[in-house]
Amino acid sequence: MKMITLTLFTLLAFSTNAKSSVDSNAEFPAGTGTTSDFSVQAFSHPLSGTRGALRREFQVGNSFFNTVWVATPASTTARDGLGPIYNAVSCSSCHFKDGRGRGLPEEDGVTDVSLLFRLRVKTLAESKEVIPHPVYGGQFQPQGVPGVPGEGISTVRFEKIQIQYHDGFFAQLLKPIYSFLALNYGPFTEATIASPRVAPQMIGLGLIEAIKESDILKNEDPFDANGDGISGRANRVYSIVNQSITLGRFGWKAGKANLIEQNAAAFNGDIGITSPLFPEEECTQTQAACLNLKTAEDITIERLNAVTLYTQLLSVPARRNFSKPEVIKGQKVFHQISCASCHTPSYITGDSPIEGLANQRIYPYSDFLLHDMGDGLADDLQEYFNEDEATTREWRTPPLWGLGLIPTVNGHSRYLHDGRARSLEEAILWHGGEAQKSRDAFMQLPSTDRSNLLEFLNSL
Repeated sequence: MKMITLTLFTLLAFSTNAKSSVDSNAEFPAGTGTTSDFSVQAFSHPLSGTRGALRREFQVGNSFFNTVWVATPASTTARDGLGPIYNAVSCSSCHFKDGRGRGLPEEDGVTDVSLLFRLRVKTLAESKEVIPHPVYGGQFQPQGVPGVPGEGISTVRFEKIQIQYHDGFFAQLLKPIYSFLALNYGPFTEATIASPRVAPQMIGLGLIEAIKESDILKNEDPFDANGDGISGRANRVYSIVNQSITLGRFGWKAGKANLIEQNAAAFNGDIGITSPLFPEEECTQTQAACLNLKTAEDITIERLNAVTLYTQLLSVPARRNFSKPEVIKGQKVFHQISCASCHTPSYITGDSPIEGLANQRIYPYSDFLLHDMGDGLADDLQEYFNEDEATTREWRTPPLWGLGLIPTVNGHSRYLHDGRARSLEEAILWHGGEAQKSRDAFMQLPSTDRSNLLEFLNSL
């Protein structure tokens, strides 16, 4: 067991202009479309006020989101095309009830179906670029349809790390160490980078898509010009729809520009479902059985559009315990230790053909930029560009809305990009790199302030 003791860190200076008053609009993070259901169905509602034809289209998209796909040929053409190699049989297999995947087991063992791995191989180029794995492709896919071997099994074991707070309290983190067994197409080399990604919750995605690009880009500070130690930058990605390089805002590394491409890529990589946007199966030239069963356009653009509308309309639940004194105090601490430097509280959305998405004051608590999160969360200790302009050390700031309802909806409290954190406290303690000062300040706080901060996060 590793032991880390913090005794000499300087307490981060409290900001004199930290927000101490309550923004009454923040109780409704999705604006007028905010929902008020706090049950197990909290993440599965359309924007409040969605009626008529739009609500019927939402239900159609929901049906395809929950469709269990089967191998070709099948008695129905509406849901065949699974694989030939794949991770899951439906979107909802990983995004259960439109929520967040667990990712990791409670103890050492096989990883959960909701955790996938992007695969890259380091090149010798000075540019630090990587390429998809030449044998296993860009994503590890453990399952295969009959007659096609899956790629293998991903497992995890945990290394215990004990941390002591300034006031003597202890916390224990579990560091995941991944292994790949029963590999059917040969072993990985030491040059392989496996980047774990858990299925995130689906709420508020249409509102994120409606944020004006300029409002995200104005928070960029790639060279830390203001000297605060935080240098967020955008991931600029190629958009198939726009046929140009544009702002990435979806995915753990902001690798997709819009929801239809995010959804089409997930269908393709996770389920093996091809579409007009991603017409090729994830079969490499060494996977002969996979190549022999390649299929064309498993999902039509009309059905892909229906799923995309569904994901655009999923709403965000209202805040709970909004006026509770501990929550208000916790919000002040959130700003005092500079959490809001990356978790930008609010935006006003721009124009949208969907009325409920346009011109809304929303509270996602994210800047949607890439940040170096330090060695502990890095895909590789060396810096390589493993997703467009995102490096192995960088992650997009995840939105925090809905955070406190994940245990209710999904029955677990696993956080961060692979589910390693078993609580919000552990998630904070894993922060490093650009977030190190905020994490150290959290550890210096009195226990009541730490508790109040967690109360605030659970209210989101």
